[in-house]
Amino acid sequence: MTEAVRPPGYPAHWEADVVLRDGSVAHLRPITPADAEAVHRFHAGQSEESIYMRFFAPLRQLSERDVTRFTHVDYHDRVALVATVRGDIIGIGRYDRITPTSAEVAFNISDAYQGKGIGSVLLEHLAVIAWEAGVTEFTAEVLPQNRKMISVFSDAGYEVDRHFADGVVSLRFRIQPTERSEAVRLSREHRAESVSMHSVLFPDSIAVVGASRHQGSIGHHILANIQASGFHGAVHAVNREAMEVLGLHSYARVSEIPDEVDLAVVAVPAEEVLEVVADCAEAGVKTLLVVSAGFAESGPEGEERQHGLLTAAREAGMRVLGPNSFGVINNHPSVRLNASLAPELPPPGRLGLFAQSGALGIAVLASAARRGLGISVFASAGNRVDVSGNDFMQYWIDDGDTDVVGLYLESMGNPRKFSRIARRLASTKPVIVVKSGVSSYGVPPGHRARPTRVRPEAFDAMLRQAGVIRVENVHQMFDVAQLLAYQNLPTGNRVAIVGNSDALGALTAEACVSWGLQVAHGPVSLHSDARGEQFTEALSAAFADPEVDSVLTCFIPPLVTLDEDVATAVRDAAVAGQKPCLATFLGMRGVVERLSETGEDGQKLVVPAYSMPEDAVRALAAATRYAEWRARDRGIPVVPLGIDRDAAERLVERVLAQSPEGRRLEQPEVAELLDAYGIHVWGSVPVRTAEEAVAAAELVGYPVVLKSVAPLMRHQPGLSGIRVDLGSEARLREAYSALNDRLAPLSANTFVVQRMANPGVSCVVRSDEDPLFGPVVSFSIAGPPTDLLGDIGHRIPPLTDVDVSDLISSVRAAPMLHGHRGAAPVHRAALADLIARVSVLADNLPEVASLVLNPVNAHPGGVDVLGAEAVVAPTPRRKDPGRRSLT
Repeated sequence: MTEAVRPPGYPAHWEADVVLRDGSVAHLRPITPADAEAVHRFHAGQSEESIYMRFFAPLRQLSERDVTRFTHVDYHDRVALVATVRGDIIGIGRYDRITPTSAEVAFNISDAYQGKGIGSVLLEHLAVIAWEAGVTEFTAEVLPQNRKMISVFSDAGYEVDRHFADGVVSLRFRIQPTERSEAVRLSREHRAESVSMHSVLFPDSIAVVGASRHQGSIGHHILANIQASGFHGAVHAVNREAMEVLGLHSYARVSEIPDEVDLAVVAVPAEEVLEVVADCAEAGVKTLLVVSAGFAESGPEGEERQHGLLTAAREAGMRVLGPNSFGVINNHPSVRLNASLAPELPPPGRLGLFAQSGALGIAVLASAARRGLGISVFASAGNRVDVSGNDFMQYWIDDGDTDVVGLYLESMGNPRKFSRIARRLASTKPVIVVKSGVSSYGVPPGHRARPTRVRPEAFDAMLRQAGVIRVENVHQMFDVAQLLAYQNLPTGNRVAIVGNSDALGALTAEACVSWGLQVAHGPVSLHSDARGEQFTEALSAAFADPEVDSVLTCFIPPLVTLDEDVATAVRDAAVAGQKPCLATFLGMRGVVERLSETGEDGQKLVVPAYSMPEDAVRALAAATRYAEWRARDRGIPVVPLGIDRDAAERLVERVLAQSPEGRRLEQPEVAELLDAYGIHVWGSVPVRTAEEAVAAAELVGYPVVLKSVAPLMRHQPGLSGIRVDLGSEARLREAYSALNDRLAPLSANTFVVQRMANPGVSCVVRSDEDPLFGPVVSFSIAGPPTDLLGDIGHRIPPLTDVDVSDLISSVRAAPMLHGHRGAAPVHRAALADLIARVSVLADNLPEVASLVLNPVNAHPGGVDVLGAEAVVAPTPRRKDPGRRSLT
């Protein structure tokens, strides 16, 4: 929708590209008066039955008055959305407000597109729009025989009340998001995005656009690789200047190919790509794999070209992998696809790999080959204009051929969605991520990513929260992958160490201690002249020990026993012991081949071998932490009682109406905001003289605190601007005089008087709205742990009760909360409730740019919020909104 045809008040932020049930893409947008002719065409293409179902009458043609009423809406009380593909309307959904809190909703879906979930998507988007506008209930009137439309409402997870009268079924349901409706939405998103990967990974036919006879060209390499891999589908060459390429008849354009094309591999110069995309759209191609470079990574002109690529593909309902992609590989025996620049198809296996840039794709595949790790699927997203790691994770959730997932991420476009999908995937399959950083400096040219202000620790916390294993490089990723791909998960952190070198055993034990593993058996060090049966006996004892969860072996060349026999003893003991086993063989040869065994059930067990004990220990520690996360209770979403979200939203709207650019809230406004979420802030009385301080103390009651609230005093541990436990007028006057004399020269003598709190532990709870991550909730112990040591925990809402508990325990200073050195433990449940309320506030109100509760006094009787600051500002639309959308 161009700016020229948008009417006043057009809500552009409602526009969204969505994946339908069959994996294709449709565009959703608000209706406009300019859609009148398109509405006529849409209606004319409908069957008589569909028209009757929608209008309860055989309206073969719509009147101009009807079309005007349909297309002229106010985007508040009357809202209509259209779903389009290639510019044609394929579905219309609308609501008309009938009371301040209820609206009548209706849908009309093209006959040719019914069964693809368009009605469900329109309902989902309309419900979010209506809820934000104050509508809490939808009503609808449906003919009894229109079972499809009735099921759209009930299948969406809403509790629908039905009433039959006068031949019409009247439906009524609340549209407030519920746990069930949210689960339905996410389940549909998962299925659709997983299906959309099918045309990438399981194409029945491929067209290579730019296939060339020149052996040095990219198009030639990809076509040759597809043929060499033994691809089971049809392959077509597209080249305007050749009649035949690599034994295949060559077509001038994709639209001339007589067969349907699922996947078009585009390997032409960047300036020709948009023309190819238009031709693929005409041919009905489902997915584009663009290996061509020269897009956003090359500068402003390329960035504009990349935007045009995405727009054209989305309008045509196609998904795009790339541009600047290294390609895709699928080792499934029914496909055997190598549509990449990799010269050989890697051996099949259970590891799914995703990388972004082509250079890293080469490195990842080469490293996997050196380790002997088999690959199920490999994909490179290039500039990640559309298809991303999130899409492949959706596919891997249900993929029976993939047991472990490795992701090399150079940037992240939607961390909230990544976290949500990764958590679901990690609950059944390990997810290993290589990500060097999250700052804007680490975003490669061409990648669409918002800047971020969060500390790297927040990114780490997000991954831990989702159960993801983060590593620093490809080497470490495969260290962990080769363990998880072939070994059972550890059931605990207790390890046995068996070897034939005291020094190597000690080194391994030290590494275990540093990585938080408990050495429960050994180190056992055999003599250098030990024989094969002695190795077997020592290993069997380690595996049989009930106090052992995993076994680490570390050997140097023995004097008597053959190297191969040692490896065989390790393998046999691991097969019999059924516990994770990792091996280090220094200076030994011919051992790797002996470390694998295929059981009677066809399952392959491989004892992973490492070059140094530290590598093995680090991999085992990562697997152990993942196993602990997977075995834990995930908790339930926090839903604190006594929250008035409407009151908080009214405050935010009022402030932004007065200050469109946003501002820091005044203290009464902060109190009003927090009161809406059940958080009480202790009051303080500003004072300018000793007499005013005395009057304030008599008002709040002795003992009191006198403190400076000047900006200079924040985060200045060397400047004391507070006097506590002032129990009399004389002590208060003395404190005021001393502080005033000291701080007046610094213009920091701005004081308040506050009631003295109970003895406790001073904490800081805060939330920040980040452009990339959305809300981030942080917790720390106030003072030096926060200001000097950066001992701060972070979590990404929405949180569960387990997430909140983990956040409190994540800081190194947490023992101060639990009775450190004889002090009484604080009321942890009250502290958890406060953090939960802050997390829900942050999740609900993106306009609250920052909220700082400092100090929060945690004590045995509860928590007291003694100070609070908040900043409200307009915020860009969040990633991963409450409705399905490709972002």
